[in-house]
This record gives sequence, C-alpha cells and structure tokens, in this order.
Amino acid sequence: MTRSRHAVSRLGLTLASLLLIPAALAAAPAAERQAQLEHLLLQACAPCHGLRMTGGLGPALTRDALAGKPRDSLIATVTHGRPGTAMPGWKALLDEQDIAWLVDLLLQGYPKP
Repeated sequence: MTRSRHAVSRLGLTLASLLLIPAALAAAPAAERQAQLEHLLLQACAPCHGLRMTGGLGPALTRDALAGKPRDSLIATVTHGRPGTAMPGWKALLDEQDIAWLVDLLLQGYPKP
C-alpha cells in the first residue's frame, strides 16, 4: 500500500510540474515554422515597428517597451489588429499558436542583441 501511495504521489507531482510549463512552450511551432515566423516578423512587422523593433510608424516592440503589458492583450492586438491604425489583424493568416509564439518572442527580446 505504501509503495502505491508513493507512486501516486510521484505521478501527482509529475502532472503538477507539467502544468507549470507555459502554454506557449508546450505548443511551440516546429523549428521550420519558427524560422518562417521570424522571416514574417522582419518582412511584415519591421516596416512599421523598425528592423530592431524600436518603433517607427508603429510603437516600439522591444522587451522594455512591452514590459508590463499583458500577454493576452498583445495576442489580441496581433490577432485582431488596432482599428483606426495601420495595425492589421493577422488571424486570417496565422493561427493562435503562431501568434502566441511571435508575442512570446517579442516579450523575450527580439531581435537578440
């Protein structure tokens, strides 16, 4: 009986630790798709946000500029755009996983110095 309790306890700890993995990491696109998304970031986002994401027509998307902004809000902006601005919504071309990955890339500091 003690052995099975330990096994159940270990299983519970394992499951609990899996819940701590951020959803974006668990659902990261394949490496080839990540490269495509980085290319898209440079081709489609850089014209407004700058090659180094320091701003231009659109606001800066640097790690410092995004600090404190809710991830869900940033995902919503990329998904639906900003009415009345040049920021388009990307939901017709990118799925939720792609958008979340791009937002996380920016939150981590893209491009790397």
